Amino acid sequence: MTKHNILFIGLDTHKEFIEVAYIEDNRGAHPIHFGRISSAKVAIKRLIRQFESKYPNATIHFVYEAGPCGYWIYRLITSLGHCCYVVAPSLIPKKPGERVKTDKRDALKLAK
Repeated sequence: MTKHNILFIGLDTHKEFIEVAYIEDNRGAHPIHFGRISSAKVAIKRLIRQFESKYPNATIHFVYEAGPCGYWIYRLITSLGHCCYVVAPSLIPKKPGERVKTDKRDALKLAK
């Protein structure tokens, strides 16, 4: 496995689940849909441990959209020593044809 400096992880949060996508900070890298996890603290901690073990030398940045789920995810991730950014929904870039709401697409956009 090659050395990665930065890894961006996009989270599309909901009350019951979180859609996860990530992208490596390499030229020509494409976002990868990781899948759906539970929105429980245990599941988020497990996700963080998985990425820490898969990319031991990387700085991991988490990004998620501000919403009704609150900021407990931000506080959890930063308490574990990682960077976390909460983005306003209006600031996420959208192409003119992207009006359909899908969780997987949102997670992939946040990872970019």
